[in-house]
Amino acid sequence: MNKKVILAGGTGFIGKYLENEFLEKGYEVKIISRQPQHISWDDKKGIIAALEGSEMLINLAGKSVDCRYNEKNKEMIMKSRTETTEILGKAILETRQPPELWINSSTATIYRHAEDRPMTEKDGDIGTGFSVDVAKAWEESLFQFQLPHTRQIALRIAIVLGKDGGVMIPFKNLVKFGLGGVQGPGNQMFSWIHIEDVHQIILFLQKRKDLSGVFNVAAPNPISNREFMASLRQKMNRRIGIPSPEWLLEIGAVIIRTETELILKSRWVIPERLEQEGYTFKYEKINEALDEIIGG
Repeated sequence: MNKKVILAGGTGFIGKYLENEFLEKGYEVKIISRQPQHISWDDKKGIIAALEGSEMLINLAGKSVDCRYNEKNKEMIMKSRTETTEILGKAILETRQPPELWINSSTATIYRHAEDRPMTEKDGDIGTGFSVDVAKAWEESLFQFQLPHTRQIALRIAIVLGKDGGVMIPFKNLVKFGLGGVQGPGNQMFSWIHIEDVHQIILFLQKRKDLSGVFNVAAPNPISNREFMASLRQKMNRRIGIPSPEWLLEIGAVIIRTETELILKSRWVIPERLEQEGYTFKYEKINEALDEIIGG
């Protein structure tokens, strides 16, 4: 029988990367999404059949937060995370051979704006505001299910860096056009993770059948926005980068229909549990990650 992995919401940057990796390992990969070629979120029987006998369910579903936080978008951001998670939990309860592991995406944004100390799973302070409310509801919708045969893990994922998508595209464009200076005050912390480490962490957690609960998925060496932009300019051979003060970012965010929180919030997150459990990061420092993404 084929090894089988289910990717829910698996059509984005992270999902496509994971799909390719699991296909290379000889897995059958089933994708649940709103795209017509995949299993539909409305197809309850199809979801149950896909989950039946699978090794692992990885849920990445959720509307992008790269938008204006008006009431309509806020509702969609929340529902696209909580409702899909609840659909999956109910489907697992109806399977005869449920997946051994259910990994659900969450976000490092769950912690408060932190410039004083790093946030760990044990000692991190949960923040306030819309993004934090979404993260809390997302995790609650996962852990509300009592699943005797399925381990449940929430990944509080930092900003994911990789070659073919995600945030690197707009960041590289800023540097390319001479706008890659400090954004806002510049001392806000930038917690990041290379996409290959996301993949390897999932494999690590799959093997470690004794682990469950919440994990911070962030490289062990977060840096400031100032350091990140300087490293990026250096890798792209751009000596000059015009800074973007907060007032300019606010205007720009309205024009391109996003929120400045994505840049200005200080995310200072440490992967304490992963390190304690013996996970070794492939990309520990930003220069190593950027070498792979952009070149040395």
